[in-house]
Amino acid sequence: MIRFSFPLAIRCAGLATIVTLLVAIGFFVGLVIQPDPNPIDALRMGIVERVIDGDTIELSNGVTVRYLDVDTPETVHPDKPVECYGQEATDRNKELVEGRNVYLDVPEEAEDIYGRTLAYVFTDDYFVNGELVWSGYAYARSYREPGRLYQSLVQLERAAREASRGLWGHCD
Repeated sequence: MIRFSFPLAIRCAGLATIVTLLVAIGFFVGLVIQPDPNPIDALRMGIVERVIDGDTIELSNGVTVRYLDVDTPETVHPDKPVECYGQEATDRNKELVEGRNVYLDVPEEAEDIYGRTLAYVFTDDYFVNGELVWSGYAYARSYREPGRLYQSLVQLERAAREASRGLWGHCD
């Protein structure tokens, strides 16, 4: 068997060429494929002027926002009585958002039949929709095409129900 080996200088030059080529490709790919913009830039911001109920708020600019993919027991519906845990849900919503900056993740079809903006709502501390469901103040509910976080809300509801948190431990 004949053994053949490249001189050390050729082996190093080949390695240097490969490394240079990989660096150049990486640089080119970095120029062509731009990273996604900061997701916070895609969110709308507002200040909560008033909490209407457990899943609806009014912003200081007059926009009414209905939390996407959640439903809390009724407290202000004109045709329904106050439901079990409804006042507690409204009170918790006030604690989370009233007078605070909120960030709205609004889908393309952003209004319900009442003209309210549908959104996932965030504060600096909470994913509000998720916090209400996790703590047992709201149900995961979708009245149209579910949003991108709907399945997460379903899992949070399951955990709240299994732990008998909030309405799951107080209402039939």
